[in-house]
Amino acid sequence: MKNQIAQAREKLQNAEAILIGAGAGLSTAAGFLYNGERFHKYFDDFIQKYHFRNMYEGGFYPFDTLEEHWAYWSRYIYINRYLEPPKPVYRQLYRLVKDRNYFVLTTNVDHCFQKAGFARERLFYTQGDYGLFQCSTPCHFNTYDNETRIRHMVDEQRDMRIPTKLIPRCPVCHKPMSMNLRSDNTFVQDEGWERHAGYYAHFLEQYRNGDIVFLELGVGYNTPGIIKYPFWQMTEENEKATYICINQGEAMAPDEIANRSIIINANIGEVIEEMLN
Repeated sequence: MKNQIAQAREKLQNAEAILIGAGAGLSTAAGFLYNGERFHKYFDDFIQKYHFRNMYEGGFYPFDTLEEHWAYWSRYIYINRYLEPPKPVYRQLYRLVKDRNYFVLTTNVDHCFQKAGFARERLFYTQGDYGLFQCSTPCHFNTYDNETRIRHMVDEQRDMRIPTKLIPRCPVCHKPMSMNLRSDNTFVQDEGWERHAGYYAHFLEQYRNGDIVFLELGVGYNTPGIIKYPFWQMTEENEKATYICINQGEAMAPDEIANRSIIINANIGEVIEEMLN
């Protein structure tokens, strides 16, 4: 393991470019757990009433009223978007690459990269952002920052309900707002999304055939077509490229790129800390 970590560190230090692909496992390593003690701390009343086993179940539950729906979701967004992660994994990752030529592609929607100091123009959040509302229809393709409204919902809710006046409604058609999360065909790819997609495309075009490291962190098989499979394919097509996968329990590489891959089956936070030391 130490040899693999040393090899990975050397590649990251010397590569022309680093493309980080981050999945849910990275936020899990940072302490953003959606069950257990953290879930009970913030949602014990909902657990007692509905017997939810994790935050995801509550997120998909068809509550009878929007007041209760947004009481649940405001807490969900507040702790997973506006609170700092319990562990400094993202900040340590930033220390590791801040002086390198990096870009981040992520399916995470908690914006931990930006909070840790990563430059906004070097980030592409493909699946949305907990910090944005959109029209639920949608009748138009703008998104809206939600921090102020979410904090009011958290502060003013009582008995698992928010005041009716705080229900977010579209400023154009007045229908209820929804979260800007890719879960169906109503997902809004706004001007910011398109701009950052362009940043990502430009980065790939610059370094597709260069000395690039594809650093995959905590990516599973829920949406492998966004990060994992493209990383494998681009590594295979570029003989100068290196694929590094750090993912406890799910680290592997196909045979076609095995000779240019570094596979580290371990806790992401512990590996990054070892690299820094």
